[in-house]
Amino acid sequence: MHDIDTPQYRPAYHFTPAAHWMNDPNGLLFHDGIYHLFFQHHPQGLNWGPMHWGHATSRDLLSWQEHAIALAPDALGMIFSGSAVIDRDNTCGLGRDGIAPWVAVFTHHDDEAARRGSERIESQSLAISLDQGRSWRKHAGNPVLPNPGLRDFRDPKVIWLEGRSRWLMSLAAHDHVRFYSSPDLQQWTLESEFGRERAVPGTVWECPDLFPLPWQGGTRWVLLVSVSICTPASL
Repeated sequence: MHDIDTPQYRPAYHFTPAAHWMNDPNGLLFHDGIYHLFFQHHPQGLNWGPMHWGHATSRDLLSWQEHAIALAPDALGMIFSGSAVIDRDNTCGLGRDGIAPWVAVFTHHDDEAARRGSERIESQSLAISLDQGRSWRKHAGNPVLPNPGLRDFRDPKVIWLEGRSRWLMSLAAHDHVRFYSSPDLQQWTLESEFGRERAVPGTVWECPDLFPLPWQGGTRWVLLVSVSICTPASL
């Protein structure tokens, strides 16, 4: 929590940054007793703007310490939503000196290209931390998953599939979800898609999450998706 003059305007138990805009939580990790929260943040304004990843940590999910900006916009665009993983076996090959890299997988959003009318404005990229999230460097090979021709192509959620020795990415692709796999977080193969035939006209799918749950001695996979209603100008 922050020592401020207007506590009546802040939630008692939920994190808020010291100032300015925040929205989607990203890259949630728990490591060595510390919860890491990354989040969509415009550190220079009260309204939605050039998106960064903010960073905060907690030991009890009640008291939070805000840290320096984790990821800032660059030549490829703003830093939209995504996820983060601890690559314990260094499958990506980007760790060093025996340090397991933390890997942020996020969407680059090219707002300049959007203003030019391009459809290829969103792609998936990586950033690496070798000091448990205190500092990050963007991968030189970004984007690792270029845009296939979809204006809405974002919000990668990545998990490790132990039985297949592969990473699985769930990705929002306009009106459906696409699933990609990779052995190293860098080379991605389209596996399948879901929901195109269930799409509601005028909506965009966002922020998918796929996870397993035990069920009657077996496993069921649950897919969560947020649905955003488009304005006429964005259709």
